[in-house]
Amino acid sequence: MATDTLAGCHALVLAAGAGTRFDGAKLLADFRGEALVRHAVRAMLASRVERVTVILGARGDEVTAALADLASPRLVTVKCPDWQEGLSASLRCGIAALPSDCRAVAVALGDMPLIDPGLADTALGYVLTGAPAVLPQYRNRPAHPVALSRTVFDRLRRLSGDRGARAALKRLPGIVHLETEDPGSARDIDTRADLARLG
Repeated sequence: MATDTLAGCHALVLAAGAGTRFDGAKLLADFRGEALVRHAVRAMLASRVERVTVILGARGDEVTAALADLASPRLVTVKCPDWQEGLSASLRCGIAALPSDCRAVAVALGDMPLIDPGLADTALGYVLTGAPAVLPQYRNRPAHPVALSRTVFDRLRRLSGDRGARAALKRLPGIVHLETEDPGSARDIDTRADLARLG
């Protein structure tokens, strides 16, 4: 991790889903020699944020165990009691877990093992200079991590169902659509075929 942390900046890794399209236990599946979820968490720990909060749901204890040896004072886990509601519940839970002095947050998904910590830092930089949100995209495909200003947190608290931040930010002025050339930023793993293709 860079020593010059971005003051007031945090990261969330949403890792609560059951992975039904994968046949369950997706985040614990082996990817390049270790549990899939570890890759996204490690990437966020390599960014310049003050703290990384992992939002847990299905198989939460097993995911916690898979992350145990990443031991870092910057890594915390939070269990989301409503995780079965979908992505919005995890996001709401994550926002609620952020400290009151949080200025911005980068949101990553636990099933995206190839995300770039540098992209999180770049996106957070735009937020710190006034953007309400930064939505990365790779060749017109939604990418992660997304960066959000605390000014949009109230919008996120009103989300419901299996919808993420982009659904809450439609038509919001000032959003930065950040182009990235990194294909890993847009590659998530939904099925075992996806895992085999990326592995």
